[in-house]
Amino acid sequence: MQLTVYFFLGCGIFLASGYNSFSKSMEAIGKKQYQVQHGSCSYTFLLPETDNCRSSSYVSNAVQRDAPLDYDDSVQRLQLLENIMENNTQWLMKVLNQTTRLELQLLEHSLSTNKLERQISDQTNEITKLQEKNSFLEKRVLEMEDKHTLQLKSIKDEKDQLQVLVDKQNSIIEELEKQLVTATVNNSVLQKQQHDLMETVHNLLTMISTPNSKNNFIAKEEQISFKDCAEAFKSGLTTSGIYTLTVPNTAQEKKAYCDMETGGGGWTIIQRREDGSVDFHRTWKEYKMGFGDPAGEYWLGNEFVSQLTNQKRYVLKIHLKDWEGNEAYSLYDQFSLANEESKYRIYLKGLTGTAGKISSISQPGNDFSTKDADNDKCICKCSQMLTGGWWFDACGPSNLNGMYYPLKQNNNKFNGIKWYYWKGSGYSLKATTMMIRPADF
Repeated sequence: MQLTVYFFLGCGIFLASGYNSFSKSMEAIGKKQYQVQHGSCSYTFLLPETDNCRSSSYVSNAVQRDAPLDYDDSVQRLQLLENIMENNTQWLMKVLNQTTRLELQLLEHSLSTNKLERQISDQTNEITKLQEKNSFLEKRVLEMEDKHTLQLKSIKDEKDQLQVLVDKQNSIIEELEKQLVTATVNNSVLQKQQHDLMETVHNLLTMISTPNSKNNFIAKEEQISFKDCAEAFKSGLTTSGIYTLTVPNTAQEKKAYCDMETGGGGWTIIQRREDGSVDFHRTWKEYKMGFGDPAGEYWLGNEFVSQLTNQKRYVLKIHLKDWEGNEAYSLYDQFSLANEESKYRIYLKGLTGTAGKISSISQPGNDFSTKDADNDKCICKCSQMLTGGWWFDACGPSNLNGMYYPLKQNNNKFNGIKWYYWKGSGYSLKATTMMIRPADF
């Protein structure tokens, strides 16, 4: 770094400048130049001639204005000038140092400004990238929304098509149900005629061969009536057969089959299926009063069972047979039916037995349903779909009053005689018996 400084000494004038044009102007007027090197800086001094300064008032007290200059005076003046120059040099150094500090601060500020500008530029670039990314994401979201809208429209169209198909299928199913009911009624009539004919032949053969056989004992000789089969057993009548029972709190009588052998006897049979001779797809009134033949297939009647089981605690045993010769049972420690106002709701507790660890009659208790009284928990009317009267719940895991299917036709029958937790939902059983007796028997 080079700084040119001009001093006019002897005239009382001090100037400092960094312009070369000023230096040239000084040379033009005949001034003497002196150059001093100080570190990385050089200084140039212009000293005026003696004659040009005589009129100046900036003269030392030791030098007279009009006195002739001799050598000593010149030395003294030169010494004085050097002192002045030294003082000015020190002052100039301070100025330079201050200037250097200012330049350094200015440089640091410039660097900071540049760094800040770079950071701002980087952040601007990041913002630009984020904006571009956001625009891309917005575009993707719009594309996905359009795609999703198309998919929803396609699904809605498929749903509408499926709904149309379901409606058609429902119409077909309703028509098939009507045809099935008609066929069932016709089949039931034929079965009843066949059963009546077989019963007539059987009675004739019985009267001819063994008119007094104990195996066909009917308690009518003495016209004795009992509350249930357990009471008849305790009275000394220990032969299985048809007995006359009195409906509780009434003078009405009912015929029922009493099993005096199974598990100690005293069982009142309330339901029996064995050959499909009786149609079990009956009305509410028929299930209420009972139907069939106590010597074969029959339903004792919901009203009688309801009144009987509300007199005291009864147990229920369900005996099952399949077409392969296997047998199983389910025993409930507590059993009762509610009254007709409560839809003959069934109550069961304490399951044991070999026909499944879980009850195939849905728990808690369900209302009884028939083809003309839909009390189940399904909108599909289980009694009409599965046939028969039962405690269906939502077409649940059992129906011992379903259609009777013979051997080799009993598989994959959803409306057959089923007990799910023993043979599954599509297996139709060969024979079933539901029997009750007092818990304290």
